[in-house]
Amino acid sequence: MDTEADSLHAYPQKLCLIQFSIPGEDVLVDPLAGLDLSTLWSALKDREIIMHGADYDLRMLYMTYEFVPKRVFDTMFAARLLGIPKFSLSDLVAKFFGVHMDKAPQKANWAMRPLTRRMIAYAISDTKYLQPLADLLRRQLEAKGRIDWHAQLCDQLVRDCSRPQAHTDDEPWRIKGSTRLGPRALAVLRAVWEWREHEARSANRPPFFVLRHDTLISIAESAAAHLALDQLIPARFSPRRRAALLAAVNKAMSIPDSQLPQPIVNLGRRQTPAEKVRLARLRSIRDRHAEKLKLDPALIASRATLIALAQDWEANAPMLLPWQRELLKQGAPRREI
Repeated sequence: MDTEADSLHAYPQKLCLIQFSIPGEDVLVDPLAGLDLSTLWSALKDREIIMHGADYDLRMLYMTYEFVPKRVFDTMFAARLLGIPKFSLSDLVAKFFGVHMDKAPQKANWAMRPLTRRMIAYAISDTKYLQPLADLLRRQLEAKGRIDWHAQLCDQLVRDCSRPQAHTDDEPWRIKGSTRLGPRALAVLRAVWEWREHEARSANRPPFFVLRHDTLISIAESAAAHLALDQLIPARFSPRRRAALLAAVNKAMSIPDSQLPQPIVNLGRRQTPAEKVRLARLRSIRDRHAEKLKLDPALIASRATLIALAQDWEANAPMLLPWQRELLKQGAPRREI
């Protein structure tokens, strides 16, 4: 199973196509056709679904239909657990089946109808090789004793992708680069971000097509410093869009000082000498296992996870999957294992 969305062409994005391959048949389902798909989800909910890099697909299926599969076999996770360095679907299909997939339609507008023949062929190719690929990778995982590791990763993926996304009020507009801004510039940034959201939704275009993140930051900095904005506003802007942007800036500039948003203070603390020692030990253990198993070290534990474990193993070890904890437990304080 695979899906296609229109994230590069519309805002907000929507699910545009669902592809299935079953024995002897490849099927395309059109979510935009107004069909009642409840029977389909009912039939699939207790089955194992083979997917590749399923994170985005599962989130879109949950967001659109609240569909949560019972089990997933993710061929990307399988390839990574086998230490295969190139694990995109096209790389794996070329490696094991000698077939070179056409990836050109990947960025096509999947909301367009009718789909072109090339888009249909691309969509079908994304699922037709998944069953034989999964069978092959499953046998290799079993031979290496890693099939349970894979099941744990896939189960965690399903859990993570079936949770509603929680956001604070401040999250959306505090984009990369905003941490260096003062209160007045932050007020401008918030105003132009909200203006861009409105424009993007009105035009049904992704926000970065309206104005890039770095341009938002530059406008906020320049406005707060009382510098001209003419060179920062794209020449392609219509008089209406330009006027609306400047109105948003002017409104933010008139906000009283007492109502300005404040920079977020980083309350992170420095590692203690003992934590640094534990971190070095955990990293050494992780890297030694990764080298022996021919795995990407981050698949065992990320740097952020290692830092948390070094700070408090007992509190943070539950974030590890059982197989990851088993590999790393030598780095835990003896009383806490």
